[in-house]
Parts: sequence; structure tokens; C-alpha cells
Amino acid sequence: MQRNLTPINGLVVIDTVQNTDKRGCFSRLFCQLTLSDLLMDKNIVQINHSITNQKGALRGLHYQKSPAIETKLVRCLRGEVFDVAVDLRPESTTFLHWYGQILSAQNAKMMLIPDGFAHGFQALQDDVELLYLHTEFYQPSFEGGIHYQDPKLNIQWPLAITDISEKDAHLPYINDKYEGLL
Repeated sequence: MQRNLTPINGLVVIDTVQNTDKRGCFSRLFCQLTLSDLLMDKNIVQINHSITNQKGALRGLHYQKSPAIETKLVRCLRGEVFDVAVDLRPESTTFLHWYGQILSAQNAKMMLIPDGFAHGFQALQDDVELLYLHTEFYQPSFEGGIHYQDPKLNIQWPLAITDISEKDAHLPYINDKYEGLL
């Protein structure tokens, strides 16, 4: 696994090696030994899988608040997505900055999204599948989100939005008193 730094401190894109032969390919999705320092010695406690049917559909921007704040490791298993992480750490020099990365089954990249970030993605093809590894259990009472079109973030989604949940469509915008996470 090769680590690639992003312009946002702590946010890492990981290239995985796909060993390919005439039968197909093999790649490691997770290794506690290799990633423990990035996970801040937290353990993966939950693994989630999503399927998004329609190209242009958007999910996000989601996060969990303390004490359920989490690190996520995200990988695309089928298709291609534009994966976005937004820095919500108030002490960070990149507070309210975002970074987007294309994740696909073909490029085998993963995004390691540390504590204190919101996360979302847009499907760039029909029938995309994502796998999420979490360091905290999902706790609805601590979930939060930011509107995907928040002008303070100005995220440049690559496609027109074709589908979004009612819940995500009504997430709040950041106001001038927003203090972030942590």
C-alpha cells in the first residue's frame, strides 16, 4: 500500500497493489499493521457497503459528532465515484477546505478520512459499490451533515446531480457561527 498525501493534513489517498494473472486479480483491502499509525491505533469496528444505482446521484456530506467521531477508509468496489472529504477540524489550517478524489474499481485507490471530516460522494457511473471501514459504530444521535451545495465550501461536483435523498437535500448550510468538529 502506497500512501499519497493530499493538500489537507491527515487526509490520505492509498494506492493498493493489484496482483493480476490470467485468473484475475488479488488486492489487500485492509491491513492493521500497515495502517495503524494512520488510524491513530483505533480499531475498525464496523464495515458498511453501499450501492448507488444512478450516475450523478450524490450521497453526503455526512459526519458523526463526538463522542462517536470516526475515521473512515473508503474504497470503490465497482464503477467510479468522485469521493469528497471536508475538513471540519477548527484548529486545522485547512478548516472548511475540501478534497476530491476519483475512486474506482480499476484504480484501486482508497481514501483514509480521519476524525473531524465530513464525507460524501457522487456516482460517476451507474451501479457503483463502495465499501466503508469505520473506527466507530454508527450512532444516529451523533450524526450530522452539511449541505452538498454549501457556498462556503464551493465543491465542484463533476456531474449534474441526478438523485439525492430528502435527508441529504435538507442538510444545513454552514453559518458564520459554525465551530466545526472536535
